[in-house]
Amino acid sequence: MKIGFTGTELAEGKVKYNDKCLIALEKKDKPKKVTPFFAEFISDELVHVEAIIIPADNILDLLIFDLEKIETRLSRTENEAEKILLQKALQNLEEEIPLCDQGFNTDEAAIILSADPYSLKPVIQISGDEDIDEIITKVLEKTDYMFFYTTGPSESHAWLIKKGSDIITCAAKIHSDLARGFIKGDIVSFNDYLECHNFNECKSKGIAKVVDRDYIVEPNEIIEIRFNV
Repeated sequence: MKIGFTGTELAEGKVKYNDKCLIALEKKDKPKKVTPFFAEFISDELVHVEAIIIPADNILDLLIFDLEKIETRLSRTENEAEKILLQKALQNLEEEIPLCDQGFNTDEAAIILSADPYSLKPVIQISGDEDIDEIITKVLEKTDYMFFYTTGPSESHAWLIKKGSDIITCAAKIHSDLARGFIKGDIVSFNDYLECHNFNECKSKGIAKVVDRDYIVEPNEIIEIRFNV
């Protein structure tokens, strides 16, 4: 995940997320390999990123660009409904409300996006005294991402996925063959997994649930995929 920042002195580059769930899985399973999530921070980049970090005190430095973009779009449109939407967006921007926090539906967001604004992306306003993991956590919450995990003696791996993703999407995240040849998924909650010796014990005790391809994965669940290709 690429995260842009402006108006604050964060270190550029990739940062390993201090993932408490992954740390617990590593401690439990003692795998040969651990694959954590890394966030990439990029200074003064507002376009090719999934989220934008800015100090709350500097929010107008970002919104001023969008004010100009929306005003330009407003001056060019002849559509009355679009004019009403853009005027409302302008008013909220003047009140220092980023576009991402204005509650647009999908159709409205598409109209706003045509103005090529910055703050329709998730904007995370910080106070400046947060540590880097706190900031990453705020970004994950704002962008509606979550983790699921695969774990065992060979590897413990944190996988980043959008909330509401189905098991097929998660399987594809691991490897395309798992999605292509999907048969069933075995799912264990994080807390239940910690109470068992390994995934097989979760299965034998009936703690693991067998799910079909339409199952929506919950945050922090441990996954195994049955597949055949």
